[in-house]
Amino acid sequence: MNKQKKSIWGAWWVPHRIWFYPSWLIYETSSRFYVYSQGVHHYFENHQDNITPYVGGIGAQTLNIFCSGATFAGCTAFLTVPACFVLYKLFKEDNLTNTRFEEKMKKLF
Repeated sequence: MNKQKKSIWGAWWVPHRIWFYPSWLIYETSSRFYVYSQGVHHYFENHQDNITPYVGGIGAQTLNIFCSGATFAGCTAFLTVPACFVLYKLFKEDNLTNTRFEEKMKKLF
C-alpha cells in the first residue's frame, strides 16, 4: 500500500507547499525569461543600424519591443504556466495512483 511520505518540515508545511513550490517556480522561471528577453532587446539594440534602413527608426524600436516582449510572453505562456499547473496538481493529490494525471504521465514516459 502506498502511503504519503511525511514532510521533514512537519504537518504545518503540507497545506502551504501546494502554493509555495508553484510560486517559487513562477519566480525562478520569470526571472530567467526576463533575462532572455533582455538578451533579445540587446541583440536588436546592437543591430539597430542594420535594421533601420529596412523599417526605419521607429520600426526598429517597435520590432525590438515586440520581439523582446513576445519572448517573455511566449516563454511564460508555454512553459511557466503549464509547469506551475502540473506542480500544483502534483502536490494537491494525496495519492497519485490510478489518477488521470498518472495515466497521462505514463504515456509520456
